Amino acid sequence: MKPHRSAPVTALHGIARVPGDKSISHRALMFGALAVGRSTVTGLLEGEDVLRTAGALRAYGANVERVETATGPEWRIDGVGVGGLSEPADVIDMGNTGTGVRLLMGLAATHPITTFFTGDASLRRRPMARVTDPLSLMGARFTAREGGRLPLAVTGATTATAIEYTLPVASAQVKSAILLAGLNARYDTTVIEPEPTRDHTENFLRAYGATVKIENLARGGRAITLTGQPELRPQTVVVPGDPSSAAFPVVAALLVPGAEVLVENVGINPLRTGLFDTLREMGADITYRNRREAGGEPVADLLVKHGSLRGVVVPPERAPSMIDEYPVLAVAAAFASGRTEMRGLGELRVKESDRIAMMAKGLKACGVKVEELPDGLIVEGGRPAGGARVETEMDHRIAMSFLVMGLATREPVGIDDAAMIDTSFPGFIALMNSLGARIDPA
Repeated sequence: MKPHRSAPVTALHGIARVPGDKSISHRALMFGALAVGRSTVTGLLEGEDVLRTAGALRAYGANVERVETATGPEWRIDGVGVGGLSEPADVIDMGNTGTGVRLLMGLAATHPITTFFTGDASLRRRPMARVTDPLSLMGARFTAREGGRLPLAVTGATTATAIEYTLPVASAQVKSAILLAGLNARYDTTVIEPEPTRDHTENFLRAYGATVKIENLARGGRAITLTGQPELRPQTVVVPGDPSSAAFPVVAALLVPGAEVLVENVGINPLRTGLFDTLREMGADITYRNRREAGGEPVADLLVKHGSLRGVVVPPERAPSMIDEYPVLAVAAAFASGRTEMRGLGELRVKESDRIAMMAKGLKACGVKVEELPDGLIVEGGRPAGGARVETEMDHRIAMSFLVMGLATREPVGIDDAAMIDTSFPGFIALMNSLGARIDPA
């Protein structure tokens, strides 16, 4: 356990560069492993979650190596081709990465091999049935604990079945797992999502040479159809900064009086910017500068200035574009004038922790009036007192959210453990302190 404490500060200033996008980093490694030839990746998030995915792909037979170059680290992946994964010789431990394990289940589901997955205590609590159910329809067999929980064995289909599957709840992870499985199936695999979710998998499929068709449905949502068994061509990938990581210095700059922070090289894919859209509706001063494209994704530098916020009702249909950012949005809402309502967040109950319950508990401990809903939160804003020591349950986003909160409360805010922050944002505390924050071991 590494308890830390965040103390109020009078200003934040400077330039921040957040780590590479975690969702894109996982996929960059996986698609490199499925291509025929060598792909190179720069800007990769070198956090524990992504490194676990790299290790898993080595176990499947791909050559994945990190090389120092004059311009920084470069990752080189020599792929084995679609259908070319080898059976791992040992159990694959995915640590805390829910994204990594769910997407890898998709890969494994249509290869005639057996894989054993496990993870840390947090990941072993998270249900996997929403992924294993559709993958079973494609011919894979799973042996797991109750609720489809890890440790889990996947025996892939000898001959994969292409399916058409309607997601019960919008989820980029489930969609991606099915599409990755569909790569090794004959004919077309179709996923119908009720709300558009982050489309990094579709972008990678096109970039690597697969045939993907996307149809906007009259009743709402989208149908994504993949033609199976393509030969994927290696690519050079530049990973933009992660908007989910940028959320923390952005919200901190909004809350601390006198703050002005430039967050460089942030991905602004419209299916990932729900938080920034919501903060602007709350009155936030966020300006996109130097818009450009990197690795097929739109990118900008975000100039953020302190200002007063007002409560809003966040449209539930926006949830897929900001599902990981609701904890730090709840912190921002605690400082806004009036009420902020957030609904349609049921997926947060099965993240690294029950994020709805954990945020409600932590906010109440810091003096915030908050109502916990089955699928969301209602937060009454003001200037929270702080002064609490918050439990994180090994959840990196809960930890970072409350460390941001402590920069603007009347009294410091502590967390019970900061160790897991490196899974998604290595160097978070050092970066925040370089801007003027006071985050120290407690």
